[in-house]
Amino acid sequence: MRHPSDGTLRRLVDEPSGVAGADREHVAGCAVCLSGLAAAQDDATAAGAALAALETGPPVDVDAGWDRLAAAVAAEGPRRPARTGGSGWRTKLRNPVVAIFGVAAIMSGAGVAAAADWLRVFRTERVAPIIAPRADLVRMPELSAFGDLRVTAEADLRPATDASAARRATGLPVPRVDRLPRGVTGEPSHRIGGQVSAIFTFSVEKTARTVRAAGGTPPPPPPGLDGSRFQLRAGPGVVAVWSRGRAMPALIVARAVAPSVYSSGVPFATARDYLLSLPTLPENVRSQLRGFAGAGTTLPLFVSTEKTKTSTAQVGGLPATVLRTRDGTAAGVVWVDDGVVTAVAGSLSADEVLSVARGLR
Repeated sequence: MRHPSDGTLRRLVDEPSGVAGADREHVAGCAVCLSGLAAAQDDATAAGAALAALETGPPVDVDAGWDRLAAAVAAEGPRRPARTGGSGWRTKLRNPVVAIFGVAAIMSGAGVAAAADWLRVFRTERVAPIIAPRADLVRMPELSAFGDLRVTAEADLRPATDASAARRATGLPVPRVDRLPRGVTGEPSHRIGGQVSAIFTFSVEKTARTVRAAGGTPPPPPPGLDGSRFQLRAGPGVVAVWSRGRAMPALIVARAVAPSVYSSGVPFATARDYLLSLPTLPENVRSQLRGFAGAGTTLPLFVSTEKTKTSTAQVGGLPATVLRTRDGTAAGVVWVDDGVVTAVAGSLSADEVLSVARGLR
C-alpha cells in the first residue's frame, strides 16, 4: 500500500483543506500515517515557537539559529521529558547495530521530516532472528559506549477500558482472536502505550575508547559520521492479555507501529558498515547481520541458543518468525504487515500460537 508522502502529512497540519480527500481518508485509517502525522505536528509546534521568537526578538545569526532549531527539534519529546538514564531504552538498544541497524524502522520510502532535516533511512518489512550463545549476546557493548543516547519520550503504558478505547487512543485496529486455545478463557485486559522516541548521537572519541578497551584498533571513521544523530521512534501500541489469574499470562496479542529511524544526514549504509567493521561485536553476530538485506529492511531479533528455538512460517501470506522455549513451556510468533508489527505469545505450543495468529481479525 502506498502511503502519502511526508510533505502531504505536513500539509495536513498546515493546510488540511489542500490535501486530497483520498489521502485524508487513508491517513485517518492508517496507523503508520497517524504516527507520521503526530511527528509532523510535533515538528510544526517546535518550528512555530522558534519562528515566533524570531519575529519578536532582536536580529539573529540565521545560520546559527538554524543549527539551534535543528538541535531543539531533535531533542523535543512529543509528550514527556527525557528521563535520566533511559534504562528501558538502553536495555533494548543494547548495541549500536540494534539501535541504528536493527531497532527500527518502518514507514514507506525515504523523506525529510519538517523543520529538522531528519532523513528517514530505515524501513522494516520483516523480522528475522540473530541466533547466538547467551555469553556472546551479554558481552555486546551498550549503545552508550559509542555515543550518547537521550530518551525523549517513554511509552507510558497504561490500562484501556476495552478494545474500542484502545483503538481510539492508538489509532490501531485491536486484534480480535477468532478462537481461543484450549485452557484460555474469558475476556482480555488491554494496555496501550504512546509513541516512544530517542536520539542517538555518534561519537568517534567514545567509539575509539571502546574499541581500544576491547584490545582493538579503531578504523578511520567515514566523513560526517562523528556527531551525526539518529532519531528512533516507535509506537503507539496495544496489548491484549489473557492472564487466567496467574503471574504468567496464558496468551498475549500485541500490535504496534514498528520503529522508524531517521538520520541527520548520514546514509544508513555508512553507519551500518562502519559499526559492523568494529571489533567489538562477536564474529557470529557480525556475520549474521552482514547477511541481512543491504537496503536495510529487516528487524533483527536477538535470540539465545541455550533457551530458545526459532523457525519460520507464514501468517496471512507474510513471513513470520516463530520462537519457542526449549522446555516447551512457551512460544511466540511475530510478523510485520504494512508498517505494523504484530506478536502472539503465551504459555502455549508453537502450533497453538500460529493458529491464533492466523485467525486474528
